[in-house]
Amino acid sequence: MGAETARVGGGTAQHPERTAGHTADPTEHGPSEHGPGLTVSAVLDLEEIRAGAPTVVSGADGLDRTIRWVHIADSEHVEQFLEGGELVLTTAQTFRTAAAMSVFLDELDSAGAAGAVVELVGERGESDEAAAEVLRRAAAGRDLPVIVLSRRIKFVRITEHAHRRLLSEQLGRLERAQEIHEAFTQLSLERAEVGTIVARTAELLGASVVLEDVTHRVLAYAGPGAEAVVADWLSLVAETDAYASRDWAQIPVGLQARRWGRLVVAGIPAAGAEVDQIIERASQALTLTRMAETDERDLLIQAQSGFVRELMDAGSEDESQARARARSLGFDPPAGARLVPAVIRLDRDPGTDPTRMQLWERALIQEATAAASRAGAATLATGMQSGSFGLILALPGRGDEAKALERIFTGIDDLGSTWAVGVGRTSPSLVTAVSRLDSAAQVAEVASTLEVRERVFYRSADVRLRGLLAVLGEDPRLRAFAEGELGPLLESEDEQLLDLLDLVLAHGGNKSAVARAGFLSRPALYARLARLEDRLGVSLDDAESRTALHVALLWRRLNR
Repeated sequence: MGAETARVGGGTAQHPERTAGHTADPTEHGPSEHGPGLTVSAVLDLEEIRAGAPTVVSGADGLDRTIRWVHIADSEHVEQFLEGGELVLTTAQTFRTAAAMSVFLDELDSAGAAGAVVELVGERGESDEAAAEVLRRAAAGRDLPVIVLSRRIKFVRITEHAHRRLLSEQLGRLERAQEIHEAFTQLSLERAEVGTIVARTAELLGASVVLEDVTHRVLAYAGPGAEAVVADWLSLVAETDAYASRDWAQIPVGLQARRWGRLVVAGIPAAGAEVDQIIERASQALTLTRMAETDERDLLIQAQSGFVRELMDAGSEDESQARARARSLGFDPPAGARLVPAVIRLDRDPGTDPTRMQLWERALIQEATAAASRAGAATLATGMQSGSFGLILALPGRGDEAKALERIFTGIDDLGSTWAVGVGRTSPSLVTAVSRLDSAAQVAEVASTLEVRERVFYRSADVRLRGLLAVLGEDPRLRAFAEGELGPLLESEDEQLLDLLDLVLAHGGNKSAVARAGFLSRPALYARLARLEDRLGVSLDDAESRTALHVALLWRRLNR
């Protein structure tokens, strides 16, 4: 057989610990916490495989490869069906020549397959030794694990066993991810102390966890053996970067522009999705706790937010009383100051983690108020809906308002997130400025839908009709209106007529301009316009019809 060939069974070269009478089912055992899942070696232990008298003809050192899925092939051309990590089962009935076998194994190598099990049996159930020899030669020198079976087996039993195990592992990972999520969400809601968070992290990992500051001073630690690790910590980092030299799992703590520490897991390598998930959630919880513990402005912002919400809900209040309350909350702009309502809305998608959104929002409030302070503007802050907050900015009575706002919003540090800013109309009245936060929020929401943002902040005049339609896009009444206006064109799916309508509306119905823009002769244009008007059932010379069609066409483009 050669050096690469070994019989799989009791007392084999690859598995000397196994006995001939032992049969293992990989579905009986889940993966270890940090170990691999289903491997090629585990599949070889299945009773069904062992019944096929398996022999490893190449890649004996790769039997610990992890299997992502099991695939049955009936052709040598399999690369197009694979994504990597598959164990391929085949009878090779149609490709038992040397050239075809080589193509088959080459494509498996190229696709990153975990291995191959090839059943080489004749029509009467006897071992096909000639084909086995061809396979051995084609597999010689390869790292890919290739196993030949000399007896017929039922592949469906192999796939059932393997897929049951793989699906069980996936379910286990999902349940574990949910457990991790719930654990750190609860810690965040309870405003847990730093030591509690580190201890829970160590418990979830089953390892020593150390929280250090930027100068490598240990702030907290927990877990088995943590005391011994911490005892040598300063001496270790004095000589070299301890966690880097040992390849320990680690993550910075604090937002991108304000890193204040590092969480290090001693004894666990920097690899593994579960470890990464746990320390990332721990870092977020620690950041939230630090922000709550060390920033007194947090309570002030909460108080300001309550006051602003009262003003917004009341609808009207005496200006002097409102000013007096604002002064007690630290907002005391000079006489003649211009009060600008602004709303900052964080960009988000359905998959954004709520804890991460909360971190960004709180950090952005702090950064925005700090940037305003640097620009000499007092601020009154309030939370809006999740992921957005409002500001009343007190700008000096003189000077360029747009430049002042641009200086404030461009002065916000990069926090690893993006956002849109909506600005309402300025007022000398605090009550009026607060009442305009809702319109600023609407502008911010519209601005967040723009694919390209050319401005630092947006006003109503910047988003106009397109912005209104973006906000009302899901309103069923608007949908019914637009589809009613464009229905005849949408039903026929006539893109040429839709393009012509767009040209007509863009040029205000001017036929000469439409003909030039569309490179059409006058007769051709008139014929197409007649067809378009006939299809729509309206005259395009009527200004109201053109307005209605323009609104409908804009809605379609925003929601198609």
